[in-house]
Amino acid sequence: MLSVGLLGAGRIGQVHAVNIAGHTGSRLAAVSDVHEPAAQALADRFGASVATSDAILSDPNIDAVLIATSTDTHADLIEAATAAGKAVLCEKPVDLSLQRARACQATVASTGKPVMVGFNRRFDPNFSALQAAVAAREIGKPELLSITSFDPAPPPLAYVKVSGGLFRDMMIHDFDMANFIMGQAPVCVSAIASSIVDPQIGEAGDVDTAVVTLTYGDGRIAVIKNSRRAVYGYDQRVELLGSDGLLQAQNMLENTVVKSTTAGVTGAKPTYFFLERYMPAYAAEWSAFVAAAKSGSTPPVSLDDGVAALAMAEAAFQSWQTGGAVALSAV
Repeated sequence: MLSVGLLGAGRIGQVHAVNIAGHTGSRLAAVSDVHEPAAQALADRFGASVATSDAILSDPNIDAVLIATSTDTHADLIEAATAAGKAVLCEKPVDLSLQRARACQATVASTGKPVMVGFNRRFDPNFSALQAAVAAREIGKPELLSITSFDPAPPPLAYVKVSGGLFRDMMIHDFDMANFIMGQAPVCVSAIASSIVDPQIGEAGDVDTAVVTLTYGDGRIAVIKNSRRAVYGYDQRVELLGSDGLLQAQNMLENTVVKSTTAGVTGAKPTYFFLERYMPAYAAEWSAFVAAAKSGSTPPVSLDDGVAALAMAEAAFQSWQTGGAVALSAV
């Protein structure tokens, strides 16, 4: 039984707590949060104790930690946890600074402890099935990838100001998905972006609408589209054209009922947001982490993967700022 300490009792920490406590191979031992009442409420719910992060990291009876704290603490906690001999699952991103993330990567490499980064979308049943079909060469060589990721509404402005921006906060999931499907990182990143959904987002120095083109060394292309507003729901689709066919992963809908009348054909909207859309993915992600932590094997989404996605986000940000393409090797 994997004994787990949860660092962070906010919205995403609560999602993880359900999966930790509900898994047959793990138990939630302790919870920490800067807001102690939140930690206490979550601990009471699952029969765990409340402790500081330092106490959790120094507890020899805790085997692993899940880091769901604010982004600016991730790298420090990853380093401290691995130094203490813990297996780690950390929410994305590793850090908002690529330099700091790379320093963390170098530090952790010497410990030999597994670190998994929380790119949960890899574990979505639809996206994982699509990737498996790619790996099995069911459509030949992948040539043109299109990833659509639209939120139903912008986040609060206060969140925007500390999020690191759309490329590092939102599109970073899609950068990792592109690497997952295409099997490697691109060589060049080109971004165009604007703030047309909410002018206040632009005033805060961020964007809410963006298109990024990834170019690969062998000529393959991927296009990522992000928007902070899709009034019909949470739009999450992937399409991949290959030399021998096409693969598509469509939206998850609120229901599968389709009404056909003389007025037309109508169906349900996509599920509203990530909690509805990706709960099965979070559960599968945790199962994969438990298996890796128990066996000591490399987790399926490594710290290297997290740094790679952050490097692409940094290249996209630089491209948006300069108006030109940015070589990934230059960031």
